[in-house]
Amino acid sequence: MSGKEKRARTLTGKVTSNAMDKSATIMVERRLKHPLYHKFMRRSTKYHAHDENNECGVGDVVLIQECRPLSKTKSWRLVKVLEKAS
Repeated sequence: MSGKEKRARTLTGKVTSNAMDKSATIMVERRLKHPLYHKFMRRSTKYHAHDENNECGVGDVVLIQECRPLSKTKSWRLVKVLEKAS
């Protein structure tokens, strides 16, 4: 076996909900080009992330990292808050 470790994916997104205890819903937007019309479209995905200290608020821009499954829907954890909502 090789001694290489697999790096966990990290994503940047905006907090859409933090109503759950120690959890937050993060919306990650990406841009993709339409194959025929070549127009850029916005697509978004929502992830549930573990927020141990309940430090993020709605509207914050955060960095999340993939981890082992923590529950049925949570397999991401909050790394840090990049920008606080005003």
